[in-house]
Amino acid sequence: MEAIIEQPAKNYISPEEYLVMEEAAEYKNEYYKGEIFNVAGTTTNHNIILGNLHTSLIQAQSKYKCLVFFSDIKLWIEKHKLFTYPDLFLVCNKLRYYPGRKDTITNPSLIFEILSESTKSYDRGKKFLFYRSIPAFKEYVLVDQDSIHVEHYNISPGDKWQLIDYNDVKEQLQLKTIDVQIPLQDIYRNVEFEK
Repeated sequence: MEAIIEQPAKNYISPEEYLVMEEAAEYKNEYYKGEIFNVAGTTTNHNIILGNLHTSLIQAQSKYKCLVFFSDIKLWIEKHKLFTYPDLFLVCNKLRYYPGRKDTITNPSLIFEILSESTKSYDRGKKFLFYRSIPAFKEYVLVDQDSIHVEHYNISPGDKWQLIDYNDVKEQLQLKTIDVQIPLQDIYRNVEFEK
């Protein structure tokens, strides 16, 4: 008869415990079903692209009634018990918050993620799956920081997600949630790619 080796139990952390810990944390952490994961740091390209996108969206804000949020605001996805920090997102309806919080939103319409080597599989896969469980979520934009490449997903009638790829700096990203075009040359302004 083989001996049964017990695995140490994981320390489950409640959402409320995570939120208290996150307020005091030196670095951002994500929460998934009772576990905490450190959020990796960013690069200069990541920050330049994020600033360029934010600027483009703020300049277009007079045309729509959405609010733009940076990566310091958390997103709570109830169905998957996930707190995460999207790089940039828009809320185009009345803001809905996690109960008792003003730093955690539950109803984004459009999310932007800037891809890195360490996060691109997660951003395209499981994270996108998690985002799709949010009823207000209608559009997803992934921006590569190492080459000119933008993946634009939007939901069509019949709740089918469609992908449009952009690979030319002369193209324009045509957003659907808000009727705004962002030239790729604006998204990638001042970005330096490795040779």
